[in-house]
Amino acid sequence: MQTAALVRPPDQAGIPAVRRVDHFAFTVPDLPAAVAFFTEVLGGELCYVEGPVEDSEGDWMTRKLGVHPRASAKVALVRVGPSTNVELFEYTAPDQRTRPPGRSDTGWTLLSFRVDGIARAVARLREHPGLSIESDVTTPTVRPGRSLRRVGFRTPWGQDLQLCGDFDPFAPADAGEPGPVVVLGAERLALAVADLDAAVGFFISVIGATPLPPRRPLPPGAQPRVTLRLGPTDRIELRQAGPEGSTAPPRNSDAGGHHIAFHTDDVDAAARHLAAQPGVHVMGAPETIASGPIAGNRWVYFGTPIGLQMEVLCMPDGRLPYERETAARRAVSRDHTWR
Repeated sequence: MQTAALVRPPDQAGIPAVRRVDHFAFTVPDLPAAVAFFTEVLGGELCYVEGPVEDSEGDWMTRKLGVHPRASAKVALVRVGPSTNVELFEYTAPDQRTRPPGRSDTGWTLLSFRVDGIARAVARLREHPGLSIESDVTTPTVRPGRSLRRVGFRTPWGQDLQLCGDFDPFAPADAGEPGPVVVLGAERLALAVADLDAAVGFFISVIGATPLPPRRPLPPGAQPRVTLRLGPTDRIELRQAGPEGSTAPPRNSDAGGHHIAFHTDDVDAAARHLAAQPGVHVMGAPETIASGPIAGNRWVYFGTPIGLQMEVLCMPDGRLPYERETAARRAVSRDHTWR
């Protein structure tokens, strides 16, 4: 590792008029099953479902989303906790890869949620059929007599998630009985990258991320990693992919595909700024959605020199069509500032 992780971003680094991470997006094989998991098990709220998104004759899907021109997608947005939007895609595509990335592969992800009542939450997880508990680690915190428990698990469709929360060894015996999962927020998104130095440099200099000091020494044999703050509400932990893993990250249409979307008040200015950055490819001109549950959203995807796709958007929360149909609401971005 170089020293990039220890350097503060330049004052002018970052996407113009950016406010926060708007959503984390993941491609799943069965949209209704994934929505049910995030709502029924993790206590999320389904805001809307849209699609199919497709272009039966042209190349719009390739130009705008980076997938096969005959690909088709259904999309759902689930709010998990007070501030995290999780966007879920179900794609069909002629060239779709159906195996999600493994832990050593470039593009592997793990989304971690901080919860209240970690023992009850884990007991609730253990009740869910097809779910696999992958790790359960408790480490001391700076607060006397308290520890942080992290429980990693794999969903029935192969996505790695994690719950973490304060662990009280003196809690009553019934504290481990199953109960609702109360999500306090996203703790971090872990992401395996092919070149850790390049990824850290890109997130600092182009996205405007701020490096955070390591909380604890890495366990023996662990791949190098760096944690960055992404605006006011989120963190990303970049990990060096393993030497034995695949170096080809998943596309949006592949199992395990993903992207990060940033809210900006001016998508056009953001697109012009990003297009001027080395190795960044803005995927066409920004567009405004004309119909459907989020009509009025202005957005554009962009490719990066580190092999990841991202998005900038301006979502007019409070004036979206889906809000007339349900009491559920996306976590809004307009009340935040990046720094």
